[in-house]
Amino acid sequence: MNPGSAETGRPARTLARRGFAEPTKAEGLLQDATLAPLGEHLDELLATLGRVPDPDAALLGLVRVLESAGGDAERLRGTLTQDASRRRVLGVLGSSAALVDHLVAHPEHWDEVIDARWLELDERVAALVAEVRDPGELEPQDALRVGYRRQLLGIAALDVVADDPTEVLPEVSAALADLASAALEAALVIAADEQGEDAARCRLSVIGMGKAGGRELNYISDVDVIFVAEPADGADEAAAVDVATRMATRLMSACSASTAHGSLWQVDAALRPEGKNGQLVRTVASHRSYYQRWAKTWEFQALLKARTMAGDREVGQAYLDVVQPMVWEAASRDDFVDDVQSMRRRVEQHIPNAEVDRQLKLGPGGLRDVEFSVQLLQLVHGRTDETLRSRNTLRALAALGDGGYIGRGDQQVLGESYRVLRTLEHRVQLYRMRRTHLMPTGESDLRRLGRALHLWERPAEEVVALRAERSREVRRLHERIFYRPLLSAVARLSPDEARLTPEAARERLAALGYRDPSGALRHIEALTGGVSRSASIQKQLLPVMLSWFAEEADPDSGLLAFRKVSEELSDSQWYLRLLRDEGSAAETLAHTLGASRFAGQLLLVSPEAVQMLGDADGRRPRGQEDLRRRMRAAAGRREDPEAAVASIRAIRRAEIFRIAVADLADELDLEQVGEALADLADATIVASLEAVTRAVERRRGQPLPTDLLIVGMGRLGGREMGYSSDADVLYVHDPHEGADEQLAQEMAAEVVTELRQLMGAPGSDPPLGLDADLRPEGKAGPMIRSLASYATYYERWSETWEAQALLRARPVAGDDDLARRYLELVDPIRWPADGLTGEQVRQVRRLKARMEGERLPRGADRRTHFKLGMGGISDVEWSVQLLQLQHAHALPSLRTTQTLPAIAAAAEEGLMSTEDAAVLRAAWSTASRLRNAGMLFRGRPVDSVPSDLRDADGMGRIVGLAPLSGSDLADAYRRTARQARSVTDRLFYGEQ
Repeated sequence: MNPGSAETGRPARTLARRGFAEPTKAEGLLQDATLAPLGEHLDELLATLGRVPDPDAALLGLVRVLESAGGDAERLRGTLTQDASRRRVLGVLGSSAALVDHLVAHPEHWDEVIDARWLELDERVAALVAEVRDPGELEPQDALRVGYRRQLLGIAALDVVADDPTEVLPEVSAALADLASAALEAALVIAADEQGEDAARCRLSVIGMGKAGGRELNYISDVDVIFVAEPADGADEAAAVDVATRMATRLMSACSASTAHGSLWQVDAALRPEGKNGQLVRTVASHRSYYQRWAKTWEFQALLKARTMAGDREVGQAYLDVVQPMVWEAASRDDFVDDVQSMRRRVEQHIPNAEVDRQLKLGPGGLRDVEFSVQLLQLVHGRTDETLRSRNTLRALAALGDGGYIGRGDQQVLGESYRVLRTLEHRVQLYRMRRTHLMPTGESDLRRLGRALHLWERPAEEVVALRAERSREVRRLHERIFYRPLLSAVARLSPDEARLTPEAARERLAALGYRDPSGALRHIEALTGGVSRSASIQKQLLPVMLSWFAEEADPDSGLLAFRKVSEELSDSQWYLRLLRDEGSAAETLAHTLGASRFAGQLLLVSPEAVQMLGDADGRRPRGQEDLRRRMRAAAGRREDPEAAVASIRAIRRAEIFRIAVADLADELDLEQVGEALADLADATIVASLEAVTRAVERRRGQPLPTDLLIVGMGRLGGREMGYSSDADVLYVHDPHEGADEQLAQEMAAEVVTELRQLMGAPGSDPPLGLDADLRPEGKAGPMIRSLASYATYYERWSETWEAQALLRARPVAGDDDLARRYLELVDPIRWPADGLTGEQVRQVRRLKARMEGERLPRGADRRTHFKLGMGGISDVEWSVQLLQLQHAHALPSLRTTQTLPAIAAAAEEGLMSTEDAAVLRAAWSTASRLRNAGMLFRGRPVDSVPSDLRDADGMGRIVGLAPLSGSDLADAYRRTARQARSVTDRLFYGEQ
């Protein structure tokens, strides 16, 4: 040794920097006589040791192997002077204590490490069969073990020196599976030799399952198999199966039994029919009979990976020919997807609590999450797409990505995570050659594991963090993909339905109730034509969505709207990914478009609103503060008032779609819909008023010399808006102290005029018309008045109908202090201190009667008109409002702008019976819901029960009636309205 050139002459801390955990002990080993001839190469040796997982173990193992090599030690040392050979040898010695022990016992196998290469299957089989047929002094099964470990050395050598161990994983797993196949063939030779002439009676095939079947085996793993046998020519079947069973039993023990030379791995035949209680060996016909009659869902999932690993290839192929068609039909079984999902949950539930966080295989975010996700997608979609029929997880995952069944980003994350987790599993098993799937907890084990993955700075911490990160990603994607509602829906389709060929599609469309199957087919062809990724994803979506559209009253319209939205978003990568991956987004969209032309119209103008369907809170109406913030931000980026208000209206349009989706999904009741639409109107008016005020001030070159207030009236004031409601308002201003009142009036009118024009202008969204007809003097009066002018008018000229209108007055936008003072002004008017005089009551009744005669459209049916008809909205509202005018001064509970709370208060105060209150509530709610339903279904206001049965059916479904109940809708409404009119006659008109 030349200590002057070697780092051994330096302090132990030098070796510590090389990665040695016990540098003092390492320094002693470096002085060993077996290494003395390497003196001039010692620095190179140490540099290589510094890059292996466990330098201490590698150095000790090197000394042990050289000591055991005897006269061959000099040759072995010579190979260490070559960089590639040195890296392989030290890499193996520093990765596996078990392989160190093997090399100590068989130093002649050193060459297997130096000369390692990827062998073909037939080479591996030939080598192992030769070992058992000429075992020398060993028993054949011990020769099998030695020969197996000899080949294993070569695989490990190629694995541990890879620049990126995760990249070489597929080659390593395939080589391990091939080595297992070779071992099974050799074990079968042992079994056949022991059976002598009887072996010729049967043709036995060994079918690989699980990871062995997928050619993705671990270093140490059970090898799952199924045994299939047929009688040889002229042999008796029962006798042949008996011989095959003895051979299979011996094959299993030849591999699994522990001898002085160890064991290979357990051969597990528990996946056979009837499991451990079933026959070990069956014929092809017996297997067919079992799978056709008795097999459970999990058995078909297991068969997805079946392949012939050893034995008679013709028998194996006959078996596969029988079972593979069944595998690809399994997804059509009742509750198939639920069964697979339940099985995955059961696996997790049986993990010991102490192991959950350490499980690389079975735990949340583990390898099983990837495998189950991939297999479920394969089984559901592989019925019609043969490109998905791969036994190998990574290849199947790539095919799923290429076919558009999962996103490319998700495919990449799952693939990378699977490689990392499997590599961790491999390195944990490789060290002791023991079957385990648990992350270690000891510092030294974690350090070695981290360095095996080339994590050099803080290997123990980094490998724990790497595993946690990958498991989180896997779990996130598993939960999104594995529990995707679309999978269950696709699985319920027949293979012909899922293929969506033109012939199958046309027949199915007609059967589903599409009025124009040929037109619908053209939409389908437009969406699925070509070989683009979008077309591939549409081919997955449409077979299921066609059924969802057909569950609604107008599937043709729904499909057309879907096509238009899809074409509008054809360049948006997120769109189809959202529908495929995100929860129930596709189903919700289909039901929404099939149920509502109104929602479709909104979406065509704002197709990006589809994104909200993928958000857990996407269908929850936004609060007013959130709406105002977003609208103000959008308007604030634009100086031009027209552009500013347009941006506000765009937000409103998307929010109406959000409310409509939730309404159609029965996630909002009538009052919640009204309040959400009113909040949206409030925020729109607030933000638009601010934008227009800024614009007027810029044009005028001065701030507004008056405070403004917009007061909501009618359904806006009552927070009871419908989809077709205008916004009834009053405009109030109050000049600042010392301001020019004429200028204040002029500028306030300018703001109001521009606000009304911009908000009511025709556009791609439903305009929010600001209707000020309820102002003093009606249409003849000024559009906006000062607060003082309102005070004068109400004191001198206001009429009873104006007091009634003010019952629903609610400030919605403008100055808060002015709002307070306005309410102080109007409260005594709408809640008169002495109630109403007899003459005032008669005025209200006469006005109501005149409205019924004058405002009802010509030809309208008074029995079914929602607002002005007998028992309609007007009857209910006027009845309760009369009570408010008479009694609210004395009964504060009546001081509400909302109809239903006013009815409840009137009943509680004894002003009407609970029975009458229930009748009025039902009539008002029914008419209001049907008005909303008409707008939703037809996309335009509907004032009466439609005579067209299709329209009536569509509206009826929205309000909860059974399909095809359109003919019953008018009768049901008339009955409810008739009862309400009876109550109105008594409460409002005083009839007995």
